[in-house]
Amino acid sequence: MPETSRRGLLFGTAAVSAGAFLTACTSNSPKEKDTAAQSNAPAADDKPGKPITIGFAGPQADHGWLNAINENARSRAKKYSEVTLETTEGSNDTAAQIGQVKTLINKKVDVLIILPADGKALTQVGLEAMRAGIPVVNLDRVFASPQAYRCYVGGDSYGMGLNAGTYIGEQLKGKSNAKVVELAGIDSLELTKQRSQGFADALKNYSNIELVARQAADFTVESGQAKMSQLLQAQKKFDALWNHDDDQGVGALRAIQQAGRDEFLMVGGAGAKSAMDAIKADNSVLKATVLYPPTMAASAVDLARALGQGKGVAGLSELEIPTNLTLYSAVVTKDNVDQYLPTGFN
Repeated sequence: MPETSRRGLLFGTAAVSAGAFLTACTSNSPKEKDTAAQSNAPAADDKPGKPITIGFAGPQADHGWLNAINENARSRAKKYSEVTLETTEGSNDTAAQIGQVKTLINKKVDVLIILPADGKALTQVGLEAMRAGIPVVNLDRVFASPQAYRCYVGGDSYGMGLNAGTYIGEQLKGKSNAKVVELAGIDSLELTKQRSQGFADALKNYSNIELVARQAADFTVESGQAKMSQLLQAQKKFDALWNHDDDQGVGALRAIQQAGRDEFLMVGGAGAKSAMDAIKADNSVLKATVLYPPTMAASAVDLARALGQGKGVAGLSELEIPTNLTLYSAVVTKDNVDQYLPTGFN
C-alpha cells in the first residue's frame, strides 16, 4: 500500500499522461526569438529519440490498483520503439526490493522508476542510484529525502478526502442534522491519515453535517465487507458514506446489500472499473468515486524517457522537467463517468 499517497489525473485529465504534453514549444510572437527553445534540448515528443533503458521496480501487485500500475508502465513503454523497460518481479519485502533495485543499478540502466513498498526503507537505495548518476523517478510512495529522486509523481490523498467531502457536503447541504460515516483504509499509513484529514476539513464547511462513525479497513474486499457490516450494525440510519478504496468497496457494497440498506449515498475512492460501472448503472447506493489513477505510471515512463534523452517538457518555461507532479483527484459521477471509464482498473 502506498505510503504518502496512492492513486486524479495528471493536470486533471483522463488517461492523458505526461506524453500528451511533451510536445514542441513555439514562441507566441513570430518576431521574437525563443531563446529558451534554442538553448535547450528539444521537448520530448512521440518521435523516436536515442535508445534508452528504463528500470521499473514496484511492489507486489496484490491489489487491483497496483496491478494497473504495472500494466500502465508496460503499455506506455511499448509506445516508444527506442525504450526498453526492464521490470522487476515486485515484492512487498523491503529487503528483496532493495536487492532488485541494486541489480538494476548494477546493470547501469539509464533511468529508474521506483514505486517503493516502503518509501522510508528504500530511501537509501534511491540515494545510491542518484549518486551513481542514474536519475530516479519516485512514483507514488515518497522517499524520506528529496535527494533520493530527481522527480516525484504521485496522487493527492488529502485532495481525495477534500473532494469526497465536498461532493457529499453539496449533496446534503439542504438536509438538517445530516449524518456521515467513513470507511477508511489502513490507519498506520500516512495516506489514510491524509485522506481522513481532507475529508474532515471539507465537512467543516457544512455545519449541518456530522461525522458520526469511522472504521478502518485493509484495502481488501474481505475487510471492506466485515468493517462495513460493523458500521451498519452500529449506525441504524445515516445519510452518506465515504469509502477510501474501491477494492474494499466491493466488500462494503456486499454488506450493504445483505443488510438491505439504501437510505444513504456512497462515494468510493481510487477509480476501479467496477465502481464506475456501478455508478453508470445507477442501481446501488454508490453514486461517485474520487480518482487516484494508475495512469501515473504511464506519466512516470514519459518523464523517465525525457530524462534519459535529455529533453524537457513543453508548455513550461523551465528548461528541465518538474521536480514534483501531484495528480488531481477528480470526482466521477453519472454525469461524467463515460469520460473516465477508460481509466478504470480491474
